[in-house]
Parts: sequence; C-alpha cells; structure tokens
Amino acid sequence: MICGLENTLLDRPGFDAAFDRNIASHNITYFLAEQEGRPVGMVSCHIQPLLHHAALVSEIQEMYVEPAYRSQKIGNALMEHVTAFAKGEGAIQMEVTSRATREQAHRFYQREGFQKSHVKLVRYFKTE
Repeated sequence: MICGLENTLLDRPGFDAAFDRNIASHNITYFLAEQEGRPVGMVSCHIQPLLHHAALVSEIQEMYVEPAYRSQKIGNALMEHVTAFAKGEGAIQMEVTSRATREQAHRFYQREGFQKSHVKLVRYFKTE
C-alpha cells in the first residue's frame, strides 16, 4: 500500500528498517481496514508532544485505500477510527501533509474537516 501511495517501488531493506523502528515506537500506530479478511486500506498516526502547542499533536503520516475500494466509505471509516484514537490519547489536533498534486486527497481531507492552514517546505539531501 505504501508503494501505491508513493506511486513507486520502494527500497525494501530501507522500508523494513523504517517499519521495524516505527512499529517499536510508542508514538506511532498503524490501522488496517479489511473487507472479507483482505486489507484494503491503512492509516498511520504519529502522536508527539510539541512545544509550540504545549500539548500532544497527532499527525497522519500515511493513508491509503486500494483504488478498487475507493468511494466506499473506507477512508471515512479509517478517519473516524484514527481520530477517535488520537483524541483518546489526548491529542488536541490532527495534522496531515499531502503532496500538492494529490488534489483528490485534499478534497477528501477537507470533507473530513481539515483546513489548509500551513505550507510544508522540504529540503532534500543528496544521497550517494
């Protein structure tokens, strides 16, 4: 699903290392949506204390629904679940970052109550 989200084939050893580290973290939680025992969607939630909020803030780091299962309320169900989880953990808000080209995703998040309030800037490092 993450390869589908990024529309690329990811480096498997790098993916495995990141996943192992994330799954061991108490700050990151993953949720799967299933239909008939088959995973059809996922969302990850990172919760951390941020000094500039003086509170816990949750962030959706990845969210994906398989194309054949979109427009079937799976994304809504994932959002309801992750929102309830974050609130239950004491987070005061939820953030999500989405590539500028993912306009359909932006419309989904806005329907779910998210507001465009920040600009994300990225600095890429050379890999050798």
